[in-house]
Amino acid sequence: MSTTIEHHSLSTPMTAGVVAAVVGFSSSFVVVLAGLTAVGATPAQAASGLVALCVAQALGMFWLTLRHRVPVALAWSTPGAALLVSTGVVAGGWPAAVGAFVVTGALVLLTALVPRLGDLVASIPVPIARAMLAGVLLPLCVEPVVALADSPALVAPVVLTWLVLARLAPRWAVPASLAVALVVVVVAAGDQVTPGDLVPRLDLTAPTWTLPALVGVALPLYVVTMASQNVPGVAVMSGLGYRVPWRESMTVTGLGTVLSAPFGGHAVNLAAITAALTAGPDAGPDRARRWPAAISSAVTYLVLAVGAGAVTALVAAAPDGVVQSAAGLALLGTLAASLREALSDDHERTPAVVCLVVAASGVTVAGVGAAFWALVAGLAVRAALRPSPGARPDEDRQRTSNSVDRSPSR
Repeated sequence: MSTTIEHHSLSTPMTAGVVAAVVGFSSSFVVVLAGLTAVGATPAQAASGLVALCVAQALGMFWLTLRHRVPVALAWSTPGAALLVSTGVVAGGWPAAVGAFVVTGALVLLTALVPRLGDLVASIPVPIARAMLAGVLLPLCVEPVVALADSPALVAPVVLTWLVLARLAPRWAVPASLAVALVVVVVAAGDQVTPGDLVPRLDLTAPTWTLPALVGVALPLYVVTMASQNVPGVAVMSGLGYRVPWRESMTVTGLGTVLSAPFGGHAVNLAAITAALTAGPDAGPDRARRWPAAISSAVTYLVLAVGAGAVTALVAAAPDGVVQSAAGLALLGTLAASLREALSDDHERTPAVVCLVVAASGVTVAGVGAAFWALVAGLAVRAALRPSPGARPDEDRQRTSNSVDRSPSR
């Protein structure tokens, strides 16, 4: 009888960990591939990046979980991958992008050594940080609309699958829509995939460093990863009753990013959404015995790494719009959350909107992408609109209201 109970208590976190890995991988791998390709990776290099990220986060989960007996879940930076899509190819091409990934990892490592650096990132107003992310995500989330108008026969099954499951089984809406997208690809262009494309491999790239890549990729990628993944990841775990070893987690994820970068990995970080699966009630009623969920999640990521070549080959062979639609649907929830936090504060709304539109514009100035300039513009407008020390609160509210409401249409 006791053996049966013990087996059941173990199978619950094990199952939760497998589900977390499958949901995490399937709901965002397309965004990662799109991001790596946008900054200059070939399909082989993008596949290598996907493999490297899976392995790096799996090894990191093994280390942190077994040392602390806490279900610490790691993930790749999906918002960071979306940032890469909006950035595009930088001066120096793919090697310069790889160099920026290395610097991003080094900044995360520095955060572990110098807590003040983490405080500096945390000091960026939440509405500005979320507005930058929303602006980065907006063009991607528009893709399902454009693709549905251009290729309704190919894209409609993807959108309908997402819509139905968003009502019936929200957790599986995005993975199922991606699965349908891959089925559409197999039917439409499966003969373009050769057996050699299905074998996972690591493609080493020597990093180079250019100023536009450091300013336009490394810095925004670090800010987005910290503000949208690491900090929320700690908050999610804290809400579930766990204390994340912050410095050690930053050390592990920073090293994971630095070591995976030459193989194409852009950023490894604490998980936020999937952390709720590995550390929440789905992993068992006893908080002290949920840690095996992170172990089973790590093992599952190693298994999924084997299939990275196959999914990359399918994505590369996909008709225009099909995979992009699935990626856009996958990011709708993140966009909604970012918009809510960006626009919730009346006093921060105008700077946040400026930051959002600059990020969504995709403009490149001096070789540096829109995400960096969005952050600069949002902070500059915020400083310009800051009330004078002697201003009364009601005057400040009126000034903010006027700046928001004044438009040609009114």
